[in-house]
Amino acid sequence: MFDIAKLANLVDRLEAIEAQMAAQPEREAYVRLSKEHAELEPVVAAVRAYRAATAERADLEALVEDPAGEDDLKEMARAELEALEDRIAALEAELRGHLVPKDEADEKDVILEVRAGTGGDEAALFAGDLVRMYLRHAELAGWKVEVMSAHAGEVGGYREFIAAIHGRGVYNRLKFESGVHRVQRVPETESGGRIHTSAATVAVLPQAEEVDIAIDDKDLRIDVFRSSGPGGQSVNTTDSAVRITHIPTGMVVIQQDEKSQHKNKAKAMKVLRARLYERERQRQAEARASTRRGQVGTGDRSERIRTYNFPQGRVTDHRIGLTLYKLDQVLEGAALDELIDALLTEDQTRRLAAAEAAA
Repeated sequence: MFDIAKLANLVDRLEAIEAQMAAQPEREAYVRLSKEHAELEPVVAAVRAYRAATAERADLEALVEDPAGEDDLKEMARAELEALEDRIAALEAELRGHLVPKDEADEKDVILEVRAGTGGDEAALFAGDLVRMYLRHAELAGWKVEVMSAHAGEVGGYREFIAAIHGRGVYNRLKFESGVHRVQRVPETESGGRIHTSAATVAVLPQAEEVDIAIDDKDLRIDVFRSSGPGGQSVNTTDSAVRITHIPTGMVVIQQDEKSQHKNKAKAMKVLRARLYERERQRQAEARASTRRGQVGTGDRSERIRTYNFPQGRVTDHRIGLTLYKLDQVLEGAALDELIDALLTEDQTRRLAAAEAAA
């Protein structure tokens, strides 16, 4: 059973937001109200459906218990009650999901960063496999990808790859990809057929808007220089590359893929803002609960979160103990949803239990 007063408060809040939006407030206030409205609307729809179902149940129960009622009508009411109980149970489950505290960043776009870790050339090749997996997954999901920076490995793959991914609920779907991904396979260059282990790190950062994180110009040192690279058309002949240093934190972002200094600066600022936003989120999370490191989806870059074993054709997510013998489908982006859905379900179960314990 739910707290009826709390549910009524959610309905009242949505109606209040709609009244404020109708009054045409200033743009910043309207954007904030629109976001809250989008979050509350599906919850209130479920609340209203639950209210209607429980009211219908009360009417049917009264009909069944009416001593003056006809037997045929009572039998029909009992049959309807049985079906209605299943519907109410489903609505209760839906409401529990809605009432779990949401991550404020779930609906944001992301900055995806993939870097080769230990393992030399094989690590760069594996980083390339992960990049293709995420790009294919984004394509299947209908998300838009904007490559920010791409540095190829000597024999293929990537030493580093950074992209912005835009779409509905991108961070919610990808946030548990952050961490160390490990691969076990026989490299093409290995004549002895021995299995090697290498790794790549993935960071998924919610894109910050200017209203999320303020950056003071006096806290920035911006240097421009000539791009460097392996040669060819990709090397700029003007001082268009940009290095931005955030003085208070020492954080450095370099962007040189564009020929325009202005475009490079804009991209670098987007990455810097996302990194600072994630840094602040992590600081707040640590302050709230030091035990968060042991939970699903901490985003701790030092933990091994997943292993891709080529000889056995399997992928294992170590945080939830899930193994799929669908390595090819996962790396093609199609079966990645199975891992993501399982991680989201586990996370929601944990957060629901915590919310109910605190109530």
